[in-house]
Amino acid sequence: MTAEAPADASDDLIIDSATGVEVRLRVAGSGTRAYAFLIDWHIRLILALSWFVVAALIYNRRLSIATPFEPDAAWFGLVLAPPAVIFFLYHYVLEVAMRGRTPGKRMAGVRIVRRDGNAPSAGALLARNVFRLIDSFPMVYSVGLVTTMLTRNHVRIGDLAAGTLLVHELVRSPLASYAISAIPDGEIVSELLGRWSALDPAARERLARGILSRHGVMSPPEAGEAQLRSELERLLQRPAA
Repeated sequence: MTAEAPADASDDLIIDSATGVEVRLRVAGSGTRAYAFLIDWHIRLILALSWFVVAALIYNRRLSIATPFEPDAAWFGLVLAPPAVIFFLYHYVLEVAMRGRTPGKRMAGVRIVRRDGNAPSAGALLARNVFRLIDSFPMVYSVGLVTTMLTRNHVRIGDLAAGTLLVHELVRSPLASYAISAIPDGEIVSELLGRWSALDPAARERLARGILSRHGVMSPPEAGEAQLRSELERLLQRPAA
């Protein structure tokens, strides 16, 4: 990944929770965003070109990808339309399927979240990608790049329209990335487990019991810290509803 100066703490997204555990997500800067975008751009370009070449060879039935003198509906439907769909819907489809991520974002260690820290809805991701056209003006995403440099949370116009941010993944807990895509309190549980040893024993027990009870897990009064922590880890591994 390209080197990037740490963002100012005032740019961090701080998620308040009823449990009292403060979750702080570091907002990704322009350098990280550009790094993720370049990876995704090359991936979708390779996929689109690969489809075009293979489909053209099949259509022409010879070693040629030349466009026919009078292309018919089959040429447009088989050879031209699928690469266009791959290229233009790449971000939206993968961000919905991967809950705010793409291969490029995953490699850069970032993901899209709403301003409350939760995964964005399909509608928000659609709005974000519709405005990608404006961010790409006049060329090479000039508007989007300048906007990320001028706005406090390094967001482009698509993010402003969708109410989203690009943040760095939590790495304190090995279960964090799974938790984000599963239960609503995934961020909080991951943060609690990651800071378990640093918290006061009475406080972490109270927080653990409060979270577990909200999810229908009633631990007996005699349950020790090891059992509570085990219950929290199992909670993270629940499949998404």
